[in-house]
Amino acid sequence: MTPSIAATQQLRHQLRQQIRHARRQLSAQQQQHAAQQLSLRLQTLDHIQHSQHIAVYIANDGEIDPQPFIEWLWQQGKSVYLPVLHPFSKGHLLFLHYDATTPMTTNRYQIHEPKLDVRRVKPIAELDVICTPLVAFDNNGQRLGMGGGYYDRTLSQWHQHRRGPYPIGIGHDCQYIPQLPNQQWDVPLPIIITPNHQFIEA
Repeated sequence: MTPSIAATQQLRHQLRQQIRHARRQLSAQQQQHAAQQLSLRLQTLDHIQHSQHIAVYIANDGEIDPQPFIEWLWQQGKSVYLPVLHPFSKGHLLFLHYDATTPMTTNRYQIHEPKLDVRRVKPIAELDVICTPLVAFDNNGQRLGMGGGYYDRTLSQWHQHRRGPYPIGIGHDCQYIPQLPNQQWDVPLPIIITPNHQFIEA
């Protein structure tokens, strides 16, 4: 490992700790208001209005909560999917159909996810949109995740060939960094939505 790569990884680690702390410091009222504002902004996007199969996530570790948006999607008759850690392919995700009656469990990261049921799996190529969680982001659409690379692998086909679901990054305003230190496997996002801003549109 060259010093420059080591320095980049150390900086990314520090940013993760800093931003995760900042979002965990948001009050319950601030989180609720942010979630409502995010939902309103997402509802106006053409990619959302013209899509039927939309993947979201369950908030954890101070992440912005997409639950109000999920409930709006249900009201619109759209299908919602949640990520599940792949049981056999390490570092990969499956996406399962999610509604108010879906049996849930907790994965090894203590994140809620649908109980694995192959009948509810939606192939990634058949999703229209993936709303992607993130730890930090910048003006160029660079996304800093938790470090596991799950979404980088999930979005690799879109990144390389513009095939597959359209990725929309979502986060709190406090997760913005002017310029992130990026690495070659990072997948930049075409659009990132926060409660008060929209960043880039490819």
